[in-house]
Amino acid sequence: MQAPRSIPDHLWDELFAGMGCDRDRALLEFYVSSGARASELLGVGLDDVDWSGQLIYVISKGTRIRQPVPASPNAFRYLGSYLAADGLPDPGQPVWRTRRGDPRPLTYWAMRRILQRANDKLGTNWTLHDARHTAAVRMAGDERLTLAEVQTILRHAHLDTTGRYLTARVEDLHDKLQEHYTKPRPQRTFAAGYDPEDIKAVFGG
Repeated sequence: MQAPRSIPDHLWDELFAGMGCDRDRALLEFYVSSGARASELLGVGLDDVDWSGQLIYVISKGTRIRQPVPASPNAFRYLGSYLAADGLPDPGQPVWRTRRGDPRPLTYWAMRRILQRANDKLGTNWTLHDARHTAAVRMAGDERLTLAEVQTILRHAHLDTTGRYLTARVEDLHDKLQEHYTKPRPQRTFAAGYDPEDIKAVFGG
């Protein structure tokens, strides 16, 4: 089975920095903190935003059921900044709209194009689905969340699907490996009373 294509933290920071407005920053923050699928998030309207509960309600792709999904405070902060600058959508319309000409709902293909422009600048090829993988890997790797809780947030039908994200990536291990490499070798000690020659005969020296 192919490993999840999640985005390392430093590359995510570069991608986020490539976003040109608060709308796009909010979208990326929601993607990486909620794990919502691209089309699910783009369909969110004002009535689907629970500001106090830090939740958004999405129509799940598989079940077509409206479900709550938590997201980060930063996601809501950028969403608030975007709406304050661009205004509120018409009733029943998604919060995500185009910014040129008459406002229209932002489509999946338009969001892909936003990401592609950032990719072109960075020389990368990240996709919207990579953001969901990134959210899943981050959650699964957080010891404060159980795998069952991550399954609930991501709305996976089977726990085995969530378990795919319990993987370690070499690029994420840099700091731990540096600590490991520079750690002094453990010194073997023995209780008092043992003859040094006996210890040398048993363990070498």
